[in-house]
Amino acid sequence: MKAALNLIFLFISCVSMAQQVKITIQESRAKDTISKHIYGHFAEHLGRCIYDGIYVGEENKIIPNTNGVRNDIIKALKELQIPNLRWPGGCFADIYHWKDAIGPKDQRKHIENLSWGNIRENNAFGTHEFLDLCEQLGAEPYLAVNMNSGTVQEAMEWEQYVNNENGSSSLTDLRATNGRKKPWNVKYWGIGNESWDCGGHMTADYYVNLYKRYATAMTSYSNTKKLYRIAVGPGTPDYEWTETVMKNVPARRIEGLSVHHYSVFDWSNKGSSFEFTDNEYYKTMKRAWFMEEFISKNDEIMNKYDPEKRVELIVDEWGGWYETMPSGGGLLYQQNTIRDAMIAGMTLNIFNNHADRVHMANLAQTVNVLQAIILTKEEKMILTPTYHVMNMYKVHQDATLLPSKIESNVTYGSIPAVTISASKNNDGKRHISLTNVDISKSLDVEITIDKLKSATAKILTSGKAQDHNTFDNPNKISPVDFKDFKIKNNKITLTIPPLSVVVFYEN
Repeated sequence: MKAALNLIFLFISCVSMAQQVKITIQESRAKDTISKHIYGHFAEHLGRCIYDGIYVGEENKIIPNTNGVRNDIIKALKELQIPNLRWPGGCFADIYHWKDAIGPKDQRKHIENLSWGNIRENNAFGTHEFLDLCEQLGAEPYLAVNMNSGTVQEAMEWEQYVNNENGSSSLTDLRATNGRKKPWNVKYWGIGNESWDCGGHMTADYYVNLYKRYATAMTSYSNTKKLYRIAVGPGTPDYEWTETVMKNVPARRIEGLSVHHYSVFDWSNKGSSFEFTDNEYYKTMKRAWFMEEFISKNDEIMNKYDPEKRVELIVDEWGGWYETMPSGGGLLYQQNTIRDAMIAGMTLNIFNNHADRVHMANLAQTVNVLQAIILTKEEKMILTPTYHVMNMYKVHQDATLLPSKIESNVTYGSIPAVTISASKNNDGKRHISLTNVDISKSLDVEITIDKLKSATAKILTSGKAQDHNTFDNPNKISPVDFKDFKIKNNKITLTIPPLSVVVFYEN
């Protein structure tokens, strides 16, 4: 208890001594593009993410749907301009056999989800349903290959089934029989998932040798677009794993390296998703801020073998992870509060500022699981604070990163109270995203940016870190206009409230 009080006192002391936070946007140093794929998502067969979440079945007459997928979810994801979607896992990918879930639904093999709760699934949502959903969303599909209980041939045939031209093989004949003549041309392929844990408990050396077999068999043919093969990287500060992959996988066999990081302060007691103390809040923020170090150190190792940054970093699982709510919302179902909005804003700023190496990221997960952007209950649906942050930040997608420099920032131990990223889009309009993770203090901020004449702003905030939207009050937390700022002499001055995400949009 004493240690916890000391931790909070340290932060309050830092705030009380702090001067105005000064930020300079260094547009002259701009050179990197913020990939839209940083704003990707992840949908695993876990809890109520797929079944009774995204997919309610074609026979459902209560919830409006298109081919079994909820129309309100399709609309919400389109609003986000979702760039990619990872599927079917996660750990589930390593027990998944794609051929079990194609063809007439009444003939598909029922399975037991051994990874998540031993729940029976009827495989009604398979390759066709997922890839058709991605087409509706205008999103790139990202398929995770079963490297644990599957085979090289199974993976190779999956790639041929979805990508090869109609009539080029028995696999494409089978695809046509199942209702799809035209190939989907899937570009992104994850070869394995957490191979150091649920994906096989492999050593790095063993994984690399197995990866090379898969990556050699799954190659680009003249009738498909170039494949983007993503190797498994570490989920902890195991930088030896990164070194082993980068050193031993031939450059022509790898396009991306994945890492995973969750903002968990104690894996043995992850705490409540909406009933937490101030000390637990700051511990979670510390874990979220570790993403900066994790990316930087992996990038440092990758630079030794790939200074041209041809192999890109893929953070295909990230977010807050707390104890499952006991309310019957499903496995890994948790509430989404202003704390999660702070995680999202801070983390997306980190990704943006590492645009030279980070190409893709996938928030875990899309619906009803972990740091979900959408929660559902029968016919009801709510958008979470995290959804709103993603929507506010979408202006950064495929824009040019504008490097920024922060002076006199308030800090809580190693955690900065203010984080920032900025960009310029193809129309020459600039956007600035800010977070203030301080739980109780407003901060004065001055931003220097050349030739800015006018801008509007949105803010997402609430009075307590525990605040969240509910099915009875779905709009308790949503973005509103922010007007507590001035623009004069190439400077924006503002007072940013505690627990806030603010985005400026140049007029």
